[in-house]
Amino acid sequence: MAIGSKLEKLLDKVYAPNERYDSKFMGNDISYMTNEFGEAITLFIGKRREDGDIVGERYVRKIVRKPGSNEILKSHWDLKGKVTRG
Repeated sequence: MAIGSKLEKLLDKVYAPNERYDSKFMGNDISYMTNEFGEAITLFIGKRREDGDIVGERYVRKIVRKPGSNEILKSHWDLKGKVTRG
């Protein structure tokens, strides 16, 4: 499952640094974590269990920055596999 453009647009926003956000998106539960710059870097998407964990898929964002700067040159999301904690 690829990340769609609508979800990617949501994840491209800048949030509070080093935080976790839990919400719903187009019928799926999502959780994403931010780095020290407030950029989403880890995404879990699927169905949330009663304990708050998500069973579904995990994505990690790769970010390439301009040398000596915090400016993002490019980024993309890699699917890391299924999450089936239990």
